[in-house]
Amino acid sequence: MTKGARFLARAALLVAAAAAVRAQADVNGPPEASYAIASGTHLLLRLTNAVNTKSAVVGDRVYLQTAAPVFLGGRLVIPVGSYVTGTVTESDRARRVKGKASLNLRFESLTLPNGVVRDVRSRAGSADTRGNLDRNEGRITGDSNAGNDARTVAQTTAAGTGIGAIAGGAAGHLGMGAGIGAAAGAVGGLARVLTSRGPDVVLPAGSTLEMVLDRELRFSEDDLRGVR
Repeated sequence: MTKGARFLARAALLVAAAAAVRAQADVNGPPEASYAIASGTHLLLRLTNAVNTKSAVVGDRVYLQTAAPVFLGGRLVIPVGSYVTGTVTESDRARRVKGKASLNLRFESLTLPNGVVRDVRSRAGSADTRGNLDRNEGRITGDSNAGNDARTVAQTTAAGTGIGAIAGGAAGHLGMGAGIGAAAGAVGGLARVLTSRGPDVVLPAGSTLEMVLDRELRFSEDDLRGVR
């Protein structure tokens, strides 16, 4: 075979291979679009059931829905009303005398309205509640009750002073009566403080929280079929 003939044969093979690739592409269609929501993205959620440290125990289920849509490249990927489930991983009431209540939730799954599910293991990045949230761990810590404790003692002391003064005045010992009343009031207030707890962490139904994704969530166009 001459050099020219070999060249023509190789060219024919290349043309045939290119045609085969085009034919296969026609059969398979264009590559399917893919949408990836990056790890660290914040999703706004709304609680559908109330959670509080007074009644919640570790393992209780938590149910939420997305409160804001997520778009990628103009395509709606996570619509409002998508379902999120989670679990209570920590629920501690405030101890008597000192200590604060604490609550921690772990978000575990996201379900689109068409039934497509993605697993997550995410924490809360913010919460619509009183108290403080540790953004690194997702733990919500209740407020301190120190101010209320001091107020309780002051109020009962003042009340005791007034009652003692009245009783002492009737007996002709105004100063002594006031002192005894103040002491009794202080003791009563302290007793109330020692037997009371600090405020619970309360998340009413309808509260908003942010879920911080711990991993990338990827969806294909087929996954999003019917999502509008």
